[in-house]
Amino acid sequence: MVSHFLNVMQVEFPMLVARWEHKTRVLSRVCGSPYTACYCLGAVILLLNFIRSLCFTEAMRSQPKVEGLDCLSVYYAGLAVLGIGFLFVTSSFLALGFIGTFLGDYFGILKEEKVTSFPFNVMDNPMYWGSTACYLGWSIMHASPAGLLLTAIVAVSYMIAMLYEGPFTEEIYQQKQKTAKSK
Repeated sequence: MVSHFLNVMQVEFPMLVARWEHKTRVLSRVCGSPYTACYCLGAVILLLNFIRSLCFTEAMRSQPKVEGLDCLSVYYAGLAVLGIGFLFVTSSFLALGFIGTFLGDYFGILKEEKVTSFPFNVMDNPMYWGSTACYLGWSIMHASPAGLLLTAIVAVSYMIAMLYEGPFTEEIYQQKQKTAKSK
């Protein structure tokens, strides 16, 4: 239950704060600049992610394992899934940078153009899917049914976030194009 609450806090709360910031620019004014405000929100997101990961790991370790999955070949399969997830998360971060990763566009800090290099040329939302793969791989490595259930909760939370974030981000960039054309 705590892990589910932290997952909601780590995914939905920052999105709500970012949308509020986009409408009001209150955080940018309080922090003195949109960059400082974005870095502060990014730090909060990272802290919540760290706490969620600790709770996730503790929930897995405190629950029984599936004995049939507790073998070396399954462990290596989980490690491979974790590695792929890490690749997508890391390459997404490198392609977007800190500001792009942590909702900078909601703070009015827009990229010149949409990022289309790897991993964005392979899939949409590689950061979310990579993070989900990391949790899935970790769960498989630990033969943890609790971890698999929590991974499903993470995936559903990310899918909900994608439903809102994708169209909203598209709208922000369409507004940017309209403003640029009218100048």
